[in-house]
Amino acid sequence: MPLRLPDRLPAIDLLKKENIFVMDNSRATAQDIRPLRIAILNLMPLKITTETDLVRLLSNTPLQLDVSFMKLKSHTPKNTPIEHMMMFYRDFEEMSHEKFDGMIITGAPVETYAYEDVTYWKEVTAIFEWAKSHVTSTLYICWAALAGLYYYYGIPKHALERKMFGVFPQTPLFPKLPIFRGFDDVFFMPHSRHTEVRREDIDIRPELTVIADSPESGVGIVMARNGREFFITGHPEYAPGTLDMEYRRDIGVRVDVDLPVNYYRDNDPLQPPVVSWRAHANLLYNNWINYYVYQETPFDINKIE
Repeated sequence: MPLRLPDRLPAIDLLKKENIFVMDNSRATAQDIRPLRIAILNLMPLKITTETDLVRLLSNTPLQLDVSFMKLKSHTPKNTPIEHMMMFYRDFEEMSHEKFDGMIITGAPVETYAYEDVTYWKEVTAIFEWAKSHVTSTLYICWAALAGLYYYYGIPKHALERKMFGVFPQTPLFPKLPIFRGFDDVFFMPHSRHTEVRREDIDIRPELTVIADSPESGVGIVMARNGREFFITGHPEYAPGTLDMEYRRDIGVRVDVDLPVNYYRDNDPLQPPVVSWRAHANLLYNNWINYYVYQETPFDINKIE
């Protein structure tokens, strides 16, 4: 089944070129079924790139998804045309009376700030609180994962001396969980962050379970509320060239950024990346939709609690 997306969203044409089946709203209205409703709070600076990355992963499910993009009223993005934001995004305030089967909250380029110093912290935490009762299952990615762990459970973040940058092996600690259905004993996930959460802080909270970690990159995925919350410290959604773009942006500008680990062929930045995470990223999102969104959400979406 295809993804149902807003008419004229740039990701539609990009993904059709990759032979991914997507459907705009005009065509989808002819289908008499209830699609799963997915909200995406996109806090990344390059909105269109992140939209495409997430839609690419969501498109692999056989279920029809109705994707809505959410924005903050308290923050105006600098790197995305205002026309794009007005056409495809709605303020949280406008969406707050609605309920969703699933939600994705992305990372944001504010991780070196104290949470309370982030200009939109108050609105983001209002969304976190709203999601508890209005969404069946939520994925928190990178900064959103750290912020969610802090807001809900008081887990502190710790600054890193060097950026955690590259593609790192992760071990599923509970391989029989549905989120890991079909996974190998080790899977890879891109990381791009200057802060971390630590296992010893998480293990003392009985509400939290570290379900994937790495000897190199630390805590990978944390689960709470029986899968109603997943906190993912990396970026499984990243396209092949994203780490390369970030490296070339930061080289010579930041002193704490090294060559991304396990990324370039022969560790040579003149060579193309070796993509080692795409299959498991697709599987992760497919499992999330199938086992934690579709099978857990009530048929009447208004009965989500």
